[in-house]
Amino acid sequence: KEMNVMKRNEMIKKKERFNFMIKKGKYIKDKYFVIYYSSSEKENKTSFGIAIKSSLGKAVIRNRLKRQVRAIIDKNKKLFPNGRDYIIMIRNECLNADFSVMDESLNVLLKGIK
Repeated sequence: KEMNVMKRNEMIKKKERFNFMIKKGKYIKDKYFVIYYSSSEKENKTSFGIAIKSSLGKAVIRNRLKRQVRAIIDKNKKLFPNGRDYIIMIRNECLNADFSVMDESLNVLLKGIK
C-alpha cells in the first residue's frame, strides 16, 4: 500500500514564489493559519509551501509544527482543489493547539476556498 506522503515535487521551495503568492494570491485565515492560494504554475499540479516565523520558537518546535501541518495536508489532499499552489502560514496560536484542533481548523479553512 502506497503512503500518501507529500513528495518533493509538490513542495514550493523558491522564495520568489512565496513572495509572489503572498503579494498577489488570495488568502483565507483563522487564528491558527493563513492560507495563500493562487493558480498553479504547473498545469494541473497542486503544490504546497509551509511558512513559520522564526520568532515562534526554537527550531525543534517549528519543525514539529511543520511536520504536523504536512501530515494534515497528506491526510486531506482531496480537499485541496487541483491546479493551485498553497502557502500555509502557521500562526502563534498553533503553539498551544493540539493536532486535532489544527486539523479541524485547516479543514474548515479549505472548505472556504472557492
